[in-house]
Amino acid sequence: MTASARTANRKPAVPASARAAVTDRVKLVVGDTRDALRDIDDGTFHCCVTSPPYWGLRDYGYEGQIGAEATIDAYVQSLVEVFRDVRRVLREDGTLWLNIGDAYTSGNRTWRDTDKKNPARAMTYRPPTPKGLKPKDLIGLPWRIAFALQADGWFLRSDIVWYKPNCQPESVKDRPTQAHEYLFLLTKSQDYYYDAAAIRETTKDGRGSRNRRSVWEVSTEPYAGAHFAVFPRSLVRPCILAGSPRDGLVLDPFFGSGTVGAVCLEVGRQCVGIELKAEYADLARERLRNVLDGATERALASRGRAALR
Repeated sequence: MTASARTANRKPAVPASARAAVTDRVKLVVGDTRDALRDIDDGTFHCCVTSPPYWGLRDYGYEGQIGAEATIDAYVQSLVEVFRDVRRVLREDGTLWLNIGDAYTSGNRTWRDTDKKNPARAMTYRPPTPKGLKPKDLIGLPWRIAFALQADGWFLRSDIVWYKPNCQPESVKDRPTQAHEYLFLLTKSQDYYYDAAAIRETTKDGRGSRNRRSVWEVSTEPYAGAHFAVFPRSLVRPCILAGSPRDGLVLDPFFGSGTVGAVCLEVGRQCVGIELKAEYADLARERLRNVLDGATERALASRGRAALR
């Protein structure tokens, strides 16, 4: 099948009007985040924790999907516009925790075949080598996005290195295997909500605690039924604890399998998630119900133990 034929089979975007309450504490909007954000009032959320589609990495099969832009500049501009609206719906003391990974130029390959171990690798398109870059160049996407958001009005407060000790192996022989991504802390205002005490880390000798450092060692987490990388809960949890108070409202405009919502349920926050792909939204609903079922079972078991005392 040619690249043009594969592209012709793409689905139109799901309308943002398809909405569902997963629980009374987690709401899910199925649709394009660019449409859904327009329906949200200014100053609604305490913080936003998210990981947008990476450029040229996945084909979600929707027209106009973010991540499928023909150029890096167009991709960065798409994200600038999304997060401009995110900034509007954040409270004045709100924070944005943005996870983004880097990429290499494709060497002008126009598509990528399926992989039995990783079906999500299949691509019906591959963007051409960007102007000014060469085949095999590291693009520097995280910093391009961070600087663009900074120029658009965000305060760039921290670059956190997510070190993945169980990173996916690579067959490359001419560079180190990539074992990290970036997590940027950006803020709407100079002064903002940040609960440093909630995410203090244990000192190396185990005898005390200290302010959290900017390198976080977090293993990736597989999730049954998902043929794509999911947000690790251990990466999301500190962002939510530091960025929102108890019962605070958290936004994830690229909800995926619902990790942000699952962690919000675990730590006593509320959440609104927006997801374009209906199949992923179904996966998120199932995952959140499992979290709720587990919480109910734990509560019942706790009550049973208390009754026996």
